[in-house]
Amino acid sequence: MATPKAKSKKISASTHDENSAEYQRGMAEIRKQLGPMADSYIRNIKALAPEFAWVNVTFPFAELYTRDVIDLKTRELCTVAALTVQGFSLPELKLHIGAALRCGASRAQVAEIITQMIAYCGFPAATNALMTMKAVFDEADAADKQGTKRRKKTAPKARRT
Repeated sequence: MATPKAKSKKISASTHDENSAEYQRGMAEIRKQLGPMADSYIRNIKALAPEFAWVNVTFPFAELYTRDVIDLKTRELCTVAALTVQGFSLPELKLHIGAALRCGASRAQVAEIITQMIAYCGFPAATNALMTMKAVFDEADAADKQGTKRRKKTAPKARRT
C-alpha cells in the first residue's frame, strides 16, 4: 500500500505583504536593535531566501521582541547567553552583542553573561564568544574614533581676536 504524499503549501515572496503592520512592526524592532545595518541585513537574507527573511522579521522581531514582559536589554542578554552556549552561531552572536549594547547593556554585563556561560558550554565555546565580543567592541571603538575625527574636521575653527 502506497503512503499518500503530504501536500506542501507553496509560498512565494509575493504572498507576503511587506507593508503589513506585522512586517513593519518587525522591521521597526530590527532597526532598534541592529541600528543602521538592519535594512541591508534583511535585504541580504531576502536575496538568498525570501521566505527566511519574512519569517526572520515577523516571528522573532514582530512577535517575540515586542512583548512587554521583560525589557529589550534583558532579551538581548538572554540571546547573547543562548548564542554563546550554542557555540557555532558567531555571526548571529556578533549581531546580538551589538544589539545588547544598543539596548543599554554595558560591556561589563555582556562579558559577565559570556563568563557565566562557561558553566553551560565549556571554555572553547565561551572563548569563541569572548573573541567575538572583543571584535564587536573593537569595531565600536574604531567607529567612535572615526566619528570623533569627522567631528573635529567639521567643527568651526575658533576666531582669533
